[in-house]
Amino acid sequence: MSNRARVVVAMSGGVDSSVAAALLLQQGYDVVGMMLRLWSEAGNDASNRCCTPDAMAMARQVAANLGIPFYAVDAKEVFRSQVVKYFIDSYTQGDTPNPCLVCNRHVRWEFLLERALALGASAMATGHYVRLQHDSQIGYRLLKGVDPLKDQSYVLHVLNQQQLAHAFFPLGDLTKPQVRQLARDFKLPVAERAESQDLCFLADNDYRSFLVRNVPGIENPGPILTRDGKEIGRHQGLAFYTIGQRKGLGVASQIPLYVLEKDVAGNTLMVGPVEQLGKRLLLAGQLNWVSSEVPTQRFRAQVKIRYKAQPAWGDVSLLTKDQVQVRFDEPLRDITPGQAAVFYDGEYVIGGGIILSAE
Repeated sequence: MSNRARVVVAMSGGVDSSVAAALLLQQGYDVVGMMLRLWSEAGNDASNRCCTPDAMAMARQVAANLGIPFYAVDAKEVFRSQVVKYFIDSYTQGDTPNPCLVCNRHVRWEFLLERALALGASAMATGHYVRLQHDSQIGYRLLKGVDPLKDQSYVLHVLNQQQLAHAFFPLGDLTKPQVRQLARDFKLPVAERAESQDLCFLADNDYRSFLVRNVPGIENPGPILTRDGKEIGRHQGLAFYTIGQRKGLGVASQIPLYVLEKDVAGNTLMVGPVEQLGKRLLLAGQLNWVSSEVPTQRFRAQVKIRYKAQPAWGDVSLLTKDQVQVRFDEPLRDITPGQAAVFYDGEYVIGGGIILSAE
């Protein structure tokens, strides 16, 4: 009977999770691979790029090469009810969601973690590029990954202390080129495998056509207005546009026009020149504080409003137990309801929430 600590690695058939498994095995852990079988749209059963037959076969091959057990876990229903429904509901309400946040919160770090612990594991590892520190006074602290091009702390700000206590992130101190080289050194068959940046459950990479197929009435044309109320065109449905969008508006103008606002109640799309795009205030809810301690007063932070956005300085003020207001030093162009506002203290993640509105 082995006395080694057991760690379940959430595998995807990609290079990152495969190298994470290899590193943990090298460090002496009892490693087990687990891969989720996720929901796919009817008629496109092999379309979810997180669990295509090819990806599943590749993950099995990596596990076989490493000599570790491998299990496929059926997560179709929890993925559909938590992630896909959230995605559809958000667009229906006029928001632009980031479903990776919900997937990490409810599918990977609740559903899969529960199964990992039930298998006797003390921790679950992923191939995310983030770092973790433990302080006896503060608890677990989440940090940005060393590689600024791959840092994924934005999508993991949803984790709490109980989840972080069971988390391993073996790639946090590495860059993507280093991970690729490690895959070659470990002779893993995924070393040169390309990575997907698209939403995993969209068969054709087009969220608009997905919504048309799955949301009756989502194509609901309405007026495109300027700030002064002038109608300059017709939109095809508010769900097909996002704040800051310039291309695909279908209106003629001597100056570039951008989406400024979406009025769901009036079914109108507000557009204007770039100088009208910036806003200084946002309201965020569905908050998560990594330390589990709710701030009692206003604090300064660097704030990311999208996964690839540059952090911007602002003042964060708690309005209620589950809502904050952020006042930025300078106006930001692309504050978008449905995306997350994530607060940083240098390399450390303080917490974050979903953007509800901007002013």
